[in-house]
Amino acid sequence: MAPFTIRPVGLEQTRALRQAILRPHETLAQLARHEPDGAHAVGAFDGDELVSVGFVCPDGGPGSWRVRGMATVPSARGAGAGSAVLDALLAHARRQGATRIWCNARTPARSLYERAGMGAASEEFELPEIGPHVVMELAVG
Repeated sequence: MAPFTIRPVGLEQTRALRQAILRPHETLAQLARHEPDGAHAVGAFDGDELVSVGFVCPDGGPGSWRVRGMATVPSARGAGAGSAVLDALLAHARRQGATRIWCNARTPARSLYERAGMGAASEEFELPEIGPHVVMELAVG
């Protein structure tokens, strides 16, 4: 696979991929309700194909930013697309003054967040219709 192009995208551009990978039980309109104001979305492109997405937004108190909606097409997994998106989101949060960055990580994706320096901050828990998760966080300073 060729190197990915990483760039900001509109949240609407992320919905189809997020729905297919993360929330197939929801409509696109339902998915849009999980998008907070002020979110910054990033996509990884292989040529013209959007292969990985995620967004970051203030959430959890002063200086706290949350990574959400990380999704990568199966054919691009393990090739660095998700890591590149996550790195771009973490860099954006840092530029905005984040002192803590966190997420509810699906347990199968835990290693993605660990490779980015995030550590588990909770026991595993179940989100209905979505599956097992763990809170991951990164102290920034």
